[in-house]
Amino acid sequence: MIKNKISIFLEKKVLKLLFLGFSSGLPILLVFSTLSVWLHKAGISRSTVTLFSWAGFAYAFKYLWSPLVDNFKIPFFKKLGHRRSWLLFSQIMILFSLLATALTDPSINIYLTAAAITSLAIFSATQDIVIDAYRIESAPQNYQGPLSSMYIAGYRLAMLVGGAGSLWLASYLGVETYKQSVWMIVYIAMGALMFIGILTTLLSSEPAVKRNLDYKNKQHGRFLAVVIFGIISFVFFYSIIDNPFSSEDIFKKFLFAGVRIVLCFLLMGLIMLLSIKINFLSKEKVKKTYLDPIINFIKRYGKFAVSILILIGLYRIADVVMGVVANIFYLEKGFDVKEIATYSKFFGVFATILGGFLGGFFSLRFGTMKALFLGALIAASSNLLFAWLAISEANINFLITVITADNISSGFAGAAFVVYLSGLTSIKFTATQYALFSSLMLFIPKFIAGYSGSWVDVMGYANFFCITALLGLPVLLLIIWLAKVAPVKN
Repeated sequence: MIKNKISIFLEKKVLKLLFLGFSSGLPILLVFSTLSVWLHKAGISRSTVTLFSWAGFAYAFKYLWSPLVDNFKIPFFKKLGHRRSWLLFSQIMILFSLLATALTDPSINIYLTAAAITSLAIFSATQDIVIDAYRIESAPQNYQGPLSSMYIAGYRLAMLVGGAGSLWLASYLGVETYKQSVWMIVYIAMGALMFIGILTTLLSSEPAVKRNLDYKNKQHGRFLAVVIFGIISFVFFYSIIDNPFSSEDIFKKFLFAGVRIVLCFLLMGLIMLLSIKINFLSKEKVKKTYLDPIINFIKRYGKFAVSILILIGLYRIADVVMGVVANIFYLEKGFDVKEIATYSKFFGVFATILGGFLGGFFSLRFGTMKALFLGALIAASSNLLFAWLAISEANINFLITVITADNISSGFAGAAFVVYLSGLTSIKFTATQYALFSSLMLFIPKFIAGYSGSWVDVMGYANFFCITALLGLPVLLLIIWLAKVAPVKN
């Protein structure tokens, strides 16, 4: 029985997720981890570097444009099929965004770097929407564990290249003295690797899912225009509202930032309502696009729907909040870029891959909810090891131990969570519902993570890591309760 389950990993439809996972994982560390080293070397302050993690809001906001991925077909790639056309488009735009990032210099104009990185994050998030939908539509639920594990393996291999590979290259080219040309070469080299995903897309087949799409409907183009205008308005409105609190009043500053984001969301809602009011958008179209997937989810899970959404929003909070500041911590602890590349980004990725396979197999063997609980437990607990490292001497063996444990737990939790989200998704609204779930997964952690540098300034690394570990406790309690009242069927 176990042998048959293991053989699933060798099937063609499972193996191709390895390459799509690579395409999905390549940009992520170039948006966050590698970028943080670049910014640190360019002389950017710790609090500003961690604020760059808010580029990750593109992953949290992708629900806004995920309906376009479900309902709008890109005309110039229509021969590829619905999912593959979107996949190829997003991959090409990721390539262009990486090249644009390579041409910027944050030490001269940090806003150009921020704009290029935001563009990279948006198209990377779009690619994730499509690959998630493609994976779910390509196979039934009993395959989702192996598919998720193979996807995460490819994803982590890409992180190996985008993390360790980029830092090794930067170290080889010389990072002791800051040179923009070093990082330009790094990001151009990473961009060239996007052709792995592009070729996989061209050689893959379209999922056999029937869709009733009206490609000539002008509402799709109008809807896209409103979404783009809403996002631009969000960014502009957020940027012109100054935070009146100083860096010393970190808690008040943090709360005000939350209020500011809520106001920006309200503005986007008003833009949507105004578009409907003036008949630029169809009310029925908006309902079908945004409300029907939510209504479908609520009908399926009833009174437990809100609790499930809360779990989704909090599940990765412990490791995401901690992870944003990790590279800066390593550098300030005294480890050099080559050591970070080798032990954090190279061996750490293999540990994550191992954790991903364990999480997928554990889900397949013992059930999704048990895997979900164990993943949350070890992911939160591993943060305590970082607290221990913070008060210990800068010993490379300590670093290897902590990184290995953290990455195994992160990979396990990630695989278990992907299986859980896949089980919640209705095939009728695959991309939209999965994007909603993954958006909720990232929004709260990314918002808090943006201020992680400021929190460290106030309380120090050891206390910060202990607090991030405690953030995982409510998640464990919620999983125990949901496992009893609303378990996912395997």
